[in-house]
Amino acid sequence: MRPMKNKSFYLLALLTLVLLAGVACTPGEPGAADAPGGEDGQPQRVVYLINGALGDNAFYDSGQAGIDAIAAQYGVETRTIETNFDAGQYEPALQAAVDYADVIFVISYGFEDQLREFADENPDKIFVNIDTVVENEAGTITSVDFIEEESAYLAGVVAAMLTTDTSVPNINEEKRIGAVGGDVDPVVDSFMFAYENGAHYIDPEIIVERKYLGDWEDSAKGKQAALQLYDAGSDVVFQIAAAAGIGVLQAAGERDLYAIGVDTNQNDIVPGHVVASDIKDVGLAIQQVYAMIVDGTYQPGQVLKYGLASGAVDVVFDAQEQVLPQYIIDRVNELREQIINGEHEVELYVP
Repeated sequence: MRPMKNKSFYLLALLTLVLLAGVACTPGEPGAADAPGGEDGQPQRVVYLINGALGDNAFYDSGQAGIDAIAAQYGVETRTIETNFDAGQYEPALQAAVDYADVIFVISYGFEDQLREFADENPDKIFVNIDTVVENEAGTITSVDFIEEESAYLAGVVAAMLTTDTSVPNINEEKRIGAVGGDVDPVVDSFMFAYENGAHYIDPEIIVERKYLGDWEDSAKGKQAALQLYDAGSDVVFQIAAAAGIGVLQAAGERDLYAIGVDTNQNDIVPGHVVASDIKDVGLAIQQVYAMIVDGTYQPGQVLKYGLASGAVDVVFDAQEQVLPQYIIDRVNELREQIINGEHEVELYVP
């Protein structure tokens, strides 16, 4: 048996342990966020967890812009976790997120079941799922559901009006347009479905050809698919393929034809050839949801709908070099207002 130390020794040892614990959990390190929020009850740490990778100049980068904006506005600490489509990284990434953050914005394609499990096990964390609807038993996951059919319908109107106007340089006599998707999934198919419907609203005889890449990152595949569509007679190709879709835009320039961008304004990537972009402003949605968390109006388990009226989805024409005739822009602007006020109905895709 060791001899007892005096009382002062124990007090000194206890104080040392407390100080060491404070150093071990400095802000920004895992373990510092065991209790959500700071002294004022507001979130202190936010994670942006994505199934893919940044650098797509589209969907994922739009979300990052929103994360950067809330960091600047609210002074919260943020981390972005990229899993690069590696299924083996999904669970470790979720664990890292809950260890660090109070609020987790997640794009969970491919790991929806793991997200449900982690949300059920961590009811004190705020999970906001982006672009699909994921519901868990505890009812704590809030989903941001974009009504991309509304904007994709307008993209189809643009493509259809362009392919039927042979006064525009290099538009041929065929009524044919195309679309390139990253992969077959409900979100891509909802874009495709509405794009076709918008085109057929203008002219039911327009042929719409689809291609799927099975890839979200390889721009060479996107370019090859688009070149095949152009060479088969399409005047306009809509890219719905994230980073791989940049190749579609490049193909439009190479063939001196036209493309429609996606998720962010891509009109200046290949000037004079990207006539419009169908935006899905993930960053805006993140900012709006985070504002609800801060002001106390956020409710877990909701499905938040973002359509044309929200401004988070739209077709935009701003560009350094615009070749699209003004009458097409005017028609789209008119249709946008009719959709928002309910005069013109856009059919939603049902898988």
